[in-house]
Amino acid sequence: MAITASMVKELRERTGLPMMECKKALTAADGDIEKAIEDLRKASGLKAAKKAGRTAADGVVAAKVAEGGSYGVLVEVNSETDFVARDENFQAFVAKVVDKAFADRQADVAALMEGELENAREALVQKIGENIGVRRIELVEAPVVGAYVHSNNRIAAIVALSGGDVETARDIAMHVTAVNPQVVKPEDMPSDVLEKEKDIIKAQPDMEGKPAEIVEKMMGGRIKKFLKENSLVEQPFVKNPDVTVAKLAKDAGGDVSSFLRFEVGEGIEKEEVDFAAEVAAQVKSSS
Repeated sequence: MAITASMVKELRERTGLPMMECKKALTAADGDIEKAIEDLRKASGLKAAKKAGRTAADGVVAAKVAEGGSYGVLVEVNSETDFVARDENFQAFVAKVVDKAFADRQADVAALMEGELENAREALVQKIGENIGVRRIELVEAPVVGAYVHSNNRIAAIVALSGGDVETARDIAMHVTAVNPQVVKPEDMPSDVLEKEKDIIKAQPDMEGKPAEIVEKMMGGRIKKFLKENSLVEQPFVKNPDVTVAKLAKDAGGDVSSFLRFEVGEGIEKEEVDFAAEVAAQVKSSS
């Protein structure tokens, strides 16, 4: 059966796949559009698996908090490129993930993705042509929870308060996205981080040749400054530097219990691709 341009157009509109792939599927299905769709769906798992080996280090972060602020979720969904991260189909998939994680109060990615969501992910991989994955989900439950997503959807934070209101929690979450503290309180700083900082201070030029007691005194002051700068509650609030985050929370009737901050791709080692070598390899394999 002859494959017409209108048939290819219809299949492309229904699947979102490239024109040549649609033509190939129609040819294999002898022009039967429904059979072509069925065959493509059968092949989608294989296509998704092939793309799963590629590094997805771009994407977006998203958050959703209950109306009363009793709980919230923070989610990161990855793509390979920023272009796809801005695609409306990708954004719609992210919204589905967030809504389900929120509705189910689910932080286990594998459990969340079973069934419908995984099918949606595989269909999106086939349609868009990039590896897409839900990397992490965090569920936070507290008397008061607030979240903030930066306008570029690449950094988000969620904050738990012992009391107060959602707006204050959201303001503190905004501060976390901007300032990136390491811990909630000075006493939360890991000992290995402190020891490393002490080694750095000892190695500074102005410490050389000073008596041990002077070194210890200077180190004590600098460690105190380090803790103040890196502990959330000690930091000047970004919207009003005259008050600390601790004072802001206290004035609202609570204190900061915890915070989480997601930044897209943090900790992922992105593969460096030699495009010239990749093209040469493809040409060689096709000859």
